[in-house]
Amino acid sequence: MLLNPYLTLDGTAREAMTLYRSVLGGELSVMTFGDMGAEGELAAKVMHAHLTTPDGLTLMASDIPPGEVVEPGTTVRLSLSGDEEDRLRGWFEALSQGGEVHVPLEKQSWGDLFGQCADRFGILWLVNIGPAEQ
Repeated sequence: MLLNPYLTLDGTAREAMTLYRSVLGGELSVMTFGDMGAEGELAAKVMHAHLTTPDGLTLMASDIPPGEVVEPGTTVRLSLSGDEEDRLRGWFEALSQGGEVHVPLEKQSWGDLFGQCADRFGILWLVNIGPAEQ
């Protein structure tokens, strides 16, 4: 299991993550909305960036899609990820109780199960369930 910060930025995710890699070191992977089939202005924006450092730190980020607005308090989210589906699904359900589901926990275009919710305190949670390691 992995718990890490997930930054949401307004068009500057690639620039920010490049800076953080230069400061913290490590491996940075970037997937754009275009990589998932989006066209136009959205295609170049970052759908998901993932930085893993030699010290074991993990930081993720994305640009907001059209129609969403970055507001103070919504730029940092918490990401739970792993391959233990029952456990992560239970956490998602518990965190969303009394809150609001923004993205139902279901299979996404990249192949993983993913969902997003705000808990009853307004904290935003991203849950990603990948395939079990073989």
